[in-house]
Amino acid sequence: MLPAAFGLVFVLMRVAVGLDLGLSTKCVAIPKEMSICHDVGYSEMRLPNLMGHTTLAEVVPESAGWQRLVQTGCHPYSKTFLCALFAPVCLDTFIQPCRSMCVAIRDSCAPVLGCHGSHWPSSLDCDRFPADEDMCLGSLGKEQKHIVKVFPKPACQICPAVEEFLTHKGVSDLFCTNNFVTKVKLSRKRTVLSIQEYNVDCQAEFITPGLVLPYDACRVVEEWFLVNEGCIRKMTPTHRPMIYLIAGTTEESNVLIHHVYRWQRWNSQLTLSIWKRRQHKCT
Repeated sequence: MLPAAFGLVFVLMRVAVGLDLGLSTKCVAIPKEMSICHDVGYSEMRLPNLMGHTTLAEVVPESAGWQRLVQTGCHPYSKTFLCALFAPVCLDTFIQPCRSMCVAIRDSCAPVLGCHGSHWPSSLDCDRFPADEDMCLGSLGKEQKHIVKVFPKPACQICPAVEEFLTHKGVSDLFCTNNFVTKVKLSRKRTVLSIQEYNVDCQAEFITPGLVLPYDACRVVEEWFLVNEGCIRKMTPTHRPMIYLIAGTTEESNVLIHHVYRWQRWNSQLTLSIWKRRQHKCT
């Protein structure tokens, strides 16, 4: 998988008194097991944190449950937001996320949680956070937004049926009626924790010119599987790697997967057909 890595960008609004919870706090190193908050621009955090956790034994498993959401790319600053709460930077005062930042991330990421059968938790009720006029952690200013590339977002879908056979004509139709066609190898990771993780190795076979670069196409496919986790679970019944040909479109900035074919290694004609279609422009 290719989890996104975002640095923290602190935007201090008007000068105001930072939040002081009146607690006796201490600075501790962010543990290596807390992978969601690696590469955030600092190495120490305060305990208790803004979620009320007093020990690392509480923080690490609680924060791990949010790693998958961050990897979906549902909002470019979901990592910034969550780490400000679970692993606040070790300053003299707590700097909370701004309410507007919470609202933006909630509106983008709550649908992903819904796809996983969950909901935006009451512990992250955006009304608990300060208004933008106060000292708080905000999103990028207007002059900096151009550095953030906006990708099409994966939609929550019913899993497409896995089809077993693809003809030469079917290859032509597949390439000409979809924005992208990728070959994907899926496998389960062997983990010691109860949270199941997967490997997604992608190769772009065809993309519509001007849509996304081949690397970007693979990224949005990986994010689609993170959002639609039930689909990758069905497509990897064992730890043995499975290879599929996947085709989809982007509609209103949403990534939709329409066709999934099991890749037949023995079918040399299929391989040749796909190679020829990559050289041909659809009319």
